[in-house]
Parts: sequence; C-alpha cells; structure tokens
Amino acid sequence: MKRCLLLTLAGLAIGFVLPTLAQQTDTADPQLREQIVALFGKFTEAWNNNDAALYTKDAVFCGGEGSGPHYGREAIEKWFAGGMKQFHFSNHVVTPDQYSPHVIGTAGNEVWVLGEWSMTMQSKNGGSPMQIKGNSLNIFVRDGDSWKARAILTNNAAPPPEPAKTK
Repeated sequence: MKRCLLLTLAGLAIGFVLPTLAQQTDTADPQLREQIVALFGKFTEAWNNNDAALYTKDAVFCGGEGSGPHYGREAIEKWFAGGMKQFHFSNHVVTPDQYSPHVIGTAGNEVWVLGEWSMTMQSKNGGSPMQIKGNSLNIFVRDGDSWKARAILTNNAAPPPEPAKTK
C-alpha cells in the first residue's frame, strides 16, 4: 500500500514539474524575437517589391492550394516570378504569433515561427484587388549574422470569392 501511494505521489510530482519545465524552455528570447520580426519585415519588403528572395538553397515553400511544395531556392524563385508576372502583390504584412519564435536547434541555429499574414493581390490583366490572409509555419536557419527561410508552409484563410450574380 505504501509503495502504491509513493508511486502515485511521485507520478503527480513529475506531472506537475514537467509542464513547468516545458514552459520555461519554450520562452522566446526577446532579442531573437526582434531578429525574426525584422526578418518578417524583409519578407514584407520583398513581397511588396515583387522580389522573391531570402530562402536557403534547400528551402521548401508550400503555399496551399495549387502552390507547392516547391523544393530549392531556384524552384521557389521560378514559382514566385511566375506569380509576379500575373499578379501585383501589395500591403503584405506578416506578424509572428505572440509566443514565437521557439528555438528548436541544439546550437540555436534554427527557429520555428508561427505567424499570420495578409496581403492585397490584383491581376495584372485588370479586375478588382483581392484581400487575402492566412497563417504560416516558418522554419528559419542562421546564415552568418542573418536568418534565411528553410521551410515555409502557409494556408489561405480568406473566404472564397462570392459567385457571380446571374440575371
């Protein structure tokens, strides 16, 4: 009976301690967060200037419906270039989740960041601008003193366009 009670108490103690330790290790470094916010700013600038950049050679981009996955910087740049020939992107904004980034690399060289994004896109053939938005999971790796995208997975959370009215 005493052994059972002791094991139960030990189990409860571990059950309460482990979540506390996990919370401590998941705390985002404020300086790292500032670096990632600055990196999101660079991605925003690249999108608003219709410039595809900031990916590692072995990066993967998956943008949701019909837009991925694309493997490697060359394939990603080719996909972006094709999209930028058809559409003009503006008002691109990416905001990291309040709890991100979390360091996942053993040497602190990798981070994953959850975020929200929005932008305006307009066909270069005319038509009304369309506001789109969604969420993203980003994996960045340190490249010298800066960060580059190793993987980006996005989804489009914007509602589908309304069907055309018929007479």
